[in-house]
Amino acid sequence: MTCPVCGNEIDPGSRQCPFCQSVCEEVPITRPGPVHRMVNLEKGRPLVQQALDRLESAITAGRMQGFKALTLIHGYGSSGSGGAIKNGVVQRLEFLRLQGHIREIVPGETFEGRSGRGRQLLRRFPFLAGHRDLNRANPGITLVIL
Repeated sequence: MTCPVCGNEIDPGSRQCPFCQSVCEEVPITRPGPVHRMVNLEKGRPLVQQALDRLESAITAGRMQGFKALTLIHGYGSSGSGGAIKNGVVQRLEFLRLQGHIREIVPGETFEGRSGRGRQLLRRFPFLAGHRDLNRANPGITLVIL
């Protein structure tokens, strides 16, 4: 059985998910497959609007394909203080979160497993424990929970 909140497998007889603590009813596993995808928004040096269009497409496709999380690679600007693509992506993601299209935004700078929020995220989504940017404070990425 799969938890409908976090997507982790739980014992068929259990009524509560051991990862996210949500109450679960029996929901059959529909299909195994990848739960995470990396999306490079800065590939080919696009204009900001082109990168935002890629972002929208990636979120729509990710949701339709059943992904739980996306890692967006947007870079952090040549000055190191935040480029136009990063700023545009962060603004758009915040808008999408407020509209209910995505659940959570985790900036690369704060993507770590040592804090309470980070430990809770890893408990809900154990597959993120092997993420290449975990605990690296990478300002060039943003993790999106769909």
